[in-house]
Amino acid sequence: MKKTPPASTPGFATLGLDPRLVDALTALGYEEPTEIQAQAIPLLLEGRDLIGQAATGTGKTAAFALPLLQTLAKAERKRGAPGALILVPTRELAMQVAEAVHRYGRALGITALPVYGGAAMDGQLRALKRGVDVVVATPGRALDHIQRKSLKLDTLGTVVLDEADEMMDMGFAEDLDAILAATPVERQTVLFSATMAPRVSAIAAKYLRDPVRVNIAHERLSHTEAPRVRQEAYMVARAHKGAALSRVLDIEQPASAMIFCRTRTEVDELTESLTARGVRASSLHGGHNQAQRDRVMAAFRAKTVEVLVATDVAARGLDVKHVSHVINYDVPAAAESYVHRIGRTGRAGREGVAITFAEPREHRQLRLIESETRQKIIVKPVPTVADLRALRLEALQARLRDAIVEGQFEGMRTVVETLAGEFDIMDVAAAAVRLLAAPQSDDVEEIPDPKAPKPSKVRANAPGPRERLFIGGGRKLKIRPGDIVGAIVTHSSLDAKSLGSIVIQDRHSLIDVPAGSAQEVIDALQRTGIKGKKLLIRKDSKR
Repeated sequence: MKKTPPASTPGFATLGLDPRLVDALTALGYEEPTEIQAQAIPLLLEGRDLIGQAATGTGKTAAFALPLLQTLAKAERKRGAPGALILVPTRELAMQVAEAVHRYGRALGITALPVYGGAAMDGQLRALKRGVDVVVATPGRALDHIQRKSLKLDTLGTVVLDEADEMMDMGFAEDLDAILAATPVERQTVLFSATMAPRVSAIAAKYLRDPVRVNIAHERLSHTEAPRVRQEAYMVARAHKGAALSRVLDIEQPASAMIFCRTRTEVDELTESLTARGVRASSLHGGHNQAQRDRVMAAFRAKTVEVLVATDVAARGLDVKHVSHVINYDVPAAAESYVHRIGRTGRAGREGVAITFAEPREHRQLRLIESETRQKIIVKPVPTVADLRALRLEALQARLRDAIVEGQFEGMRTVVETLAGEFDIMDVAAAAVRLLAAPQSDDVEEIPDPKAPKPSKVRANAPGPRERLFIGGGRKLKIRPGDIVGAIVTHSSLDAKSLGSIVIQDRHSLIDVPAGSAQEVIDALQRTGIKGKKLLIRKDSKR
C-alpha cells in the first residue's frame, strides 16, 4: 500500500478538474482546496483506488465527489444508469452528500439520488426506474434495492465508502461485504474513515486494489498552545443553526465577535441573516478586494461593527486584540484550525469565549478536538425561549434599579398615584414591567433538541395561523409566483391550496405558509433552491 508525501495546497484549477467544476466551486464560495482535497483529487482522477484517513469536516465529500463527477462526465455509458454508488452510515449524511453531488455536478448534467431507510420505498423505486447517475445510500436500504433488482450494479465505475468506521460500528459489516461482492471487479473503490480499525483495514484489504493512502494527520498540540478561555459547544441540527446563533448572541451579548464559516457563500448568507435580525455584522472573505477588506477591518476595530463573519483564509494574519467571542458556525476541520481560531480571543489577560455549533453527527470530531487540545469543551443545550426571557427580565431589573437611583421621574408619579387609587401598588408596578418586557418576534421559535423524538406531523393543509417567509430573490432573478409555489409543492408535504399570499419585489419575495409547516418549507427550499438558485430563506423578521 503506497503512501503519498504531503502536498502543498494549490487552487482548484491546478488539480486537473474540469473548468465547469471549478466554476461551480467558485460560485459556491470555495476559495481553495483543503489538504485532503489537494492530495486526493489528482490521485482519484488517475483512477487509483484510495484510502483516505480524515475526520469529519476536512472536506472529504468534495475530495471524492469532484473526481467522481468528472469521471462520469467523460465515461461512455448509458445515461441514467448508475455510474457511482456512495455508501454512508446515516440518512442525514446521505441527504447531505447527495445535495453536494447535485450542486457540484449540475453543470455536467449529472443527477444524484439519496436512498435510505425510513423513507417510502415507492418513491425510491420510481426514481431509480427513471434513471439516476449517482446513488448515495445507507447500506441496509442499498441491499434492499439490490435484492429487489431495482438498483443495478453492472454499470458502476466507482464505489465510495464514506465514514467506513462509523458504518462498521453501526453493524453494517455484512451488508457492505454483500454489496461490494456484487459490484463489478473493474471498478474504482474509495474508502474514507476517521480511524483505521481492524475491520476497516480488513474490508480495504479485501476489496481495494493497490490503494494509495492519504492520511490527514492531527498533530498533538501542547495544552499551552490553546488560550485559557471558556469553551462551549451547542448540539443543533443544520436547519436550526441560524436561529440558535441568534439566541446565543442574545444570551452572550458579545462586545465583539468573530464567526467562522467554511465558504464565502455561507459567510454572505449568514451576514445578511444577522443584519436582518438587527445585528451590526460585516463579512470578510476572499471575494473582497483590499480596499473592502481595509474598510471592514477599520469598522471592526472601531467597534462600529460588532460581529465579523469570515472564512479561515480571509482571517489569516488578522491581529485584533479586543475580540470577546469566537464562534465556530461549523466544527473546524482540524484541531490546529480550532486553536488558531480561538486564539483570537482571551488576549492580554481578558476573558474570552469560544463557542462551537455542531451537528449531532459531528460529536466525534468535537471530542477529537478536545482530545488533541487537552482542553474541556462543555456541551450545552441551546438556550430556550424561557432562558432568553429570564435574561431580559434580569437586564430590565437592572435598568429599573438604575432609573430609581437616578430619580427624575416626578412627572410619572401622577399616573402611578391615579392607578394606586384603583389597584394594588404591586400590581401597578408588575403591569408596567410586563409592558416593558413584551415578547419580541424572535421569542416565538423554539429550537428543537436534535436528540429529542420528532413531534407528530401536522397536516399540511390544516387551518391555523400562518407564517410569512422571506426569500432572497425576486423580479431581478426572474422569479415568479409559480416558481415559488412549484418548488414548495414539489419538495415539501404542502399542496398549492395551503399556501397564502405571495409578494414579488425586485430583490426579494414573501410568501405566507401554515405556521406549523414553516420550518419544513425553509429546509426544503434551502436544500433544493428555486429555479436552480440557492437563495436565503428565512422567517420574515418584520412580521
